[in-house]
Amino acid sequence: MILYCLSKNEGGVKTLICECGEIIKSGTFRDYIRTSAGPSTSTIGHEKCGHIFNFIDLKMPKKYSSRTELKSLAMRFAEKNKLESADVEKFLVEVDRLKSSGNLSDYDILVAALKRL
Repeated sequence: MILYCLSKNEGGVKTLICECGEIIKSGTFRDYIRTSAGPSTSTIGHEKCGHIFNFIDLKMPKKYSSRTELKSLAMRFAEKNKLESADVEKFLVEVDRLKSSGNLSDYDILVAALKRL
């Protein structure tokens, strides 16, 4: 599992979405893991799902949620980024269209929909 960065909010902090589907505002813990960079590489984990993230090796498993789960994630993302109601509508329509169009991962769908706003 890995965190995905989608955009920067007003404070310049990146919005992170965990593979479990949660937008991470806080609730992380520090840990050390073995990576290709060394036997004890500092990293973080997500407290809610307990997974530790490997940013060094960039192992990015893809998550394919159901349409309902993806729309819920898209709404949380829109709220986090304070999108206006007209933009939220366009964003959700674009998410739905991209989900119907093929075999894209959640991350790919959210990034593409955001870029099209």
